Amino acid sequence: MEVLNLTPTIHKITFNTGDEIFLIGTAHISKNSVEEVKRVIEEEEPDRVCIELDEGRMKTKSQDSAWQNMDIKKVFKEGKGFLLLANTALASFQKRMGAQTGSDPGKEILGAAEVAKEMGIPVSLCDREIQVTFKRAWAKSNFWNKCKLLATLISSAFSKEKISEEELEKIKNEETMEAMLNEVSKELPSVKEVLIDERDRYLATSIYNAEGHKKVAVIGAGHTQGIIKNFSRLESGELKRDASDLNEIPKKSKWGKVAEWIVPTIIILLLVLGVAINGWDQGLRMFLWWVVVNVSSTLLFTALSGGSVLTTILSGITAPFFALNPVLGVGIFAGIMQATFKKPRVKDFESMSDDATKFSGWYKNRILRCLLVFLGSSIGSMLGSLVAFPLLISHL
Repeated sequence: MEVLNLTPTIHKITFNTGDEIFLIGTAHISKNSVEEVKRVIEEEEPDRVCIELDEGRMKTKSQDSAWQNMDIKKVFKEGKGFLLLANTALASFQKRMGAQTGSDPGKEILGAAEVAKEMGIPVSLCDREIQVTFKRAWAKSNFWNKCKLLATLISSAFSKEKISEEELEKIKNEETMEAMLNEVSKELPSVKEVLIDERDRYLATSIYNAEGHKKVAVIGAGHTQGIIKNFSRLESGELKRDASDLNEIPKKSKWGKVAEWIVPTIIILLLVLGVAINGWDQGLRMFLWWVVVNVSSTLLFTALSGGSVLTTILSGITAPFFALNPVLGVGIFAGIMQATFKKPRVKDFESMSDDATKFSGWYKNRILRCLLVFLGSSIGSMLGSLVAFPLLISHL
């Protein structure tokens, strides 16, 4: 396999069979990337164009009504609240950056598909489903890394940092990108493994297996070197030409299932010890302390998240009982209640992506507020449980 660097962002890969792939590493919010992609496809006239999108995201980007098909209650019931929150925060960040540079996020990807369609060239969607990627990242992360991931995504969505077109072009530089990925690897190794390493292999395998002797592949600059390395492994036979294993969601380990019950078990044991050591009166006081602390914390955070009066009250009242049963979740309950009492309107779906770029928009938009209530009530209940521990122990 031979790799020829035509430009800092365009690589021509020639395989032993004579097949060629023109790999274009882009920044998803760069005007230059849009023009570059169009030029390469028109000049090379490939047999096929491969793009870094899956069917779900392709539909979302190409159809204005895609958000309107979402059932927010179903999202919470299926336990996808955190996934939607993370996805929304990431989309918000990309949209805000795109507004600064004057290019819509992913415009070069859609542009590649449009040019290919005009020229009668077939298009392959080569990325893994975004929900699978987030689920694998979530399943492989410990509690602390999950908190860091959410905090990073949400803070980036509200960041006021400005980025120029010149700075954006520097980010596409391979050395700069490698340094950034190394930092991500240090801070969030499991997330980097799923979002970058696994997708490098998945994208490389999909592009390699796509029909055609001459192909143009449009991918994010962060995947360029990883894909080239995987091309080499595929060509040598070191890597199997099937990435279906990367679509599987890791099952929760036995330890993970046991860990869910640690907090409820300790709380129940403390209450039982209170009764055994100091009698029923003291045991009842300890139970009331547990209820008061958990209810108060959940009420406060649900209210701060913009929960309706009924949602806040019901979430607070049920919080202690949800905390003792990890199968249920106060966040899921609060999110569903908020969507029930403050039913999302059509305009909330239509303006969701724009509202997500502004802090006030998360409170104004009913869909986004459901997500805030989901997150706030979950944090409130969790903090209530943590604060209750020393109080219960002090009463023994």
